[in-house]
Amino acid sequence: MRILIAPQALKGSLTAAETAHAIAAGVQAATPDATVTELPIADGGEGTVEAMVAATDGKIIPVRVTGPLGEPVDAFFGTLGGTLQGTAVIEMAAASGLPLVPLERRDPRITTTKGTGELIRHALDLGCRRLLIGIGGSATNDGGAGMVQALGAHLLDEQGQELPPGGAALAQLARIVYDTLDPRLHNMAVQVACDVDNPLCGPHGASAIYGPQKGATPAMVSELDNALRHYAAIVKRDLGVDVLDLPGAGAAGGLGAGLVAFFNAELLPGSMMVLDALHFDTSLAAADLLITAEGHLDIQTLHGKSVGTVASAAKARGVPVIVIVGGVDHDEQALYDLGISAIVPLPTHPMTLTEAMTSASSLVSRAAERTLRLIDIGGKLAFKQ
Repeated sequence: MRILIAPQALKGSLTAAETAHAIAAGVQAATPDATVTELPIADGGEGTVEAMVAATDGKIIPVRVTGPLGEPVDAFFGTLGGTLQGTAVIEMAAASGLPLVPLERRDPRITTTKGTGELIRHALDLGCRRLLIGIGGSATNDGGAGMVQALGAHLLDEQGQELPPGGAALAQLARIVYDTLDPRLHNMAVQVACDVDNPLCGPHGASAIYGPQKGATPAMVSELDNALRHYAAIVKRDLGVDVLDLPGAGAAGGLGAGLVAFFNAELLPGSMMVLDALHFDTSLAAADLLITAEGHLDIQTLHGKSVGTVASAAKARGVPVIVIVGGVDHDEQALYDLGISAIVPLPTHPMTLTEAMTSASSLVSRAAERTLRLIDIGGKLAFKQ
């Protein structure tokens, strides 16, 4: 039997790679002759760098960059190995994320994506020519202005002075000098994990929908929305790219717009970006069974999360899918219709969430072993018929 093991991280307990190892241990305890392929996955959010680095035998690169408030922070990105050498994967939240800003200092008028640009520059310095970037969890609302300034572009006011950091300053933008952008970017292919379709501005835009969680008052939301609208007008005039109503442009405080406008980036659902980069379809085509895992199955599983995406792909190929889970918060029939063949819970007896998380590795291995033993029984019964 050829088994593809492609789990997400069990947040707070195991990384995707650790989860894959635990499943593999259980599988091999029950069926030592099985051919096992481990392919840790992610959905473009937290844990994407680690999962993709683990899946490709790549490297985590620690680097000190400018944080969202202009102060140094310790961040990281990944370089991928194997057939994906030359690819860097970045979580923008590592450099420009909301957890890096204390609650009492949150103000999206001044936070910057400069650190995200510095991560990209470090990837260029390592010779990377392809970039995969997850843009969830931002503290910023600057349309990617800080990012492109860190990479050599100039955003100038009427006096020809460089704009200061933050989304509010975009209201003063008079001209974009683009030809000073790092020339290595001209040959870089950029794919962006973007699971929202918010436009840049308006009632469903970056400022109105995401600004309040970043510290924006209603007055700040209006100020920032107007600033981004002006930014979009100057981008269209100087770069010839219309990002105002582009679905996904409002992601990460308008970083989606900046990535498209300056880098010609492709915005993709997060799980699709990761699975495409890892050549998931090739691994699936060689599998008789897919085992995945997630902390909880819920309605979001049906709308773009990695487990739902792999289940749909497996269903299309006729490959059975087993999901090992901590719990289910949705109608199981809808999950079965998605392509999931069976759902296997982790707990072996009544236990608290803390107990389950502490024992996650053992629980995952035991769940996988139980599952494969049941499959073995099924095979023997079918043979007798």
